[in-house]
Amino acid sequence: MSKPFSWEQFNDMPIVGILRKLPAHKLEKIVSLYQQCGLTTLEITMNTEGAAEMIQQLNDAYPNLNVGAGTVCNQKDLDVALRAGASFIVTPITDEKLIARCKESNVPVFPGAFTPSEIYKAWSAGAEVVKLFPAGLLGPKYIKDVLAPLDQIKLMPVGGVDLQNFTEFLQAGAVGLGLGSQLFLKEAIENEAWEQLESHFKAFVDKYRAYRGS
Repeated sequence: MSKPFSWEQFNDMPIVGILRKLPAHKLEKIVSLYQQCGLTTLEITMNTEGAAEMIQQLNDAYPNLNVGAGTVCNQKDLDVALRAGASFIVTPITDEKLIARCKESNVPVFPGAFTPSEIYKAWSAGAEVVKLFPAGLLGPKYIKDVLAPLDQIKLMPVGGVDLQNFTEFLQAGAVGLGLGSQLFLKEAIENEAWEQLESHFKAFVDKYRAYRGS
């Protein structure tokens, strides 16, 4: 059974870390550092080997962490994710049937969209937040332009978001940010350079807090 998604934690630190194809034996160390640094929301993609087991493990070990499932592309993936206890669902596409099923299960869903029509379709179907993907091709100005007429919609850019530009997306009106390899440094993880990874996590947290404080 899914634990409730904490909007309070998400709104306080609106960075969603995306873990894709991570070796299971390194999960505990990475997530421990992640939470210690003040990050609160984490997505395990369903194309990661053992994704369901990872979600269950993290839910048990980190009750104060939002643990969701990403790259949910079909009903089978969704069923597995919900059984594993995912507290939110992220998709790379807009599938109204998947959105409806998440609503029935009282689990927040962040479907992927690209164009204004897709964004509006996802929002109208019941998305709590629409994942703008791939955001790197569009940039912060695109978000500002879309939200001018569609200011009721909550957008979370994913793809192309990094330490240098993430506050620009927030300034443009994004309510959250999804980061994968730009947050989870591949080389640091491969070399188990945990101090480097911790420092990188802290850089995001510190920059966000400074942005919010200003």
